[in-house]
Amino acid sequence: MVRAQGNVPFRFALTPVFLDNDAAVISALRTALAEAMASEIELVQRRTYQEITGALLDGSVDAAWTCGYPYLQHRDQLSLLGVPVWRGAPLYRSYLIVAADDDAASLADLKGGTHAFSDPDSNSGYLVTASDLARIGASPDGFFSRSIFTYGHRNVVRAVAGGLTRSGSVDGYVWEVLNSVEPDLTARTRVISRSEELGFPPFVARSDRMEEIRITACMAALQGLATADKGQEVLRLLFLDAVVPANRALFDGIAVRMAALAGG
Repeated sequence: MVRAQGNVPFRFALTPVFLDNDAAVISALRTALAEAMASEIELVQRRTYQEITGALLDGSVDAAWTCGYPYLQHRDQLSLLGVPVWRGAPLYRSYLIVAADDDAASLADLKGGTHAFSDPDSNSGYLVTASDLARIGASPDGFFSRSIFTYGHRNVVRAVAGGLTRSGSVDGYVWEVLNSVEPDLTARTRVISRSEELGFPPFVARSDRMEEIRITACMAALQGLATADKGQEVLRLLFLDAVVPANRALFDGIAVRMAALAGG
């Protein structure tokens, strides 16, 4: 156990882009971190990555589970606490999905249709598709007849499954987990393309706070989840293997896509 000193709760931020912040996951994560850090944990939920990043940078929260895209957007101010391992590696893909009975075979077939993104600062839920379009000289606004942000990957799947949009950009990890826990939902969608493997959404904190005892305690707690009983429960609920150390190079593929979107 790593003891995090002080009576002030440690504030750990989450966005609803993973699994809608399922109550069981929230409870298990709070309990596991509190036990490992010997500190009260306040889990802070925000709707968007932009709100989470702002809270990290202004000190309103101490650490966060975010995405590789906003992490790299603020690479000079944020540092890694750890990266989840899913199916044996700290990697995942972006999926492009359509309705199960849609005959589209690629992104090109979706021109003129409606599309669901998860968040403008999401790698899998926006950047991958936007950068693919940028590489052919297009943009979401010009390529799709209309696009929406659902602020949740499950909501992207729902939008496509329910016919609200023709297609969607979704986190492959979330789609695969939903395929296990809500197969009736994913059965109404079909994956037509998968991106290359990219760095899994990381845990981060502000770089200038990395030496603080509470931040180092959080890092140790996250990286120790796989060896703690309550931590193993969190990982089981999230369908993850562990949280491991990582460096920025893991996110080089996302950086390449950021450059493509910027026209570099």
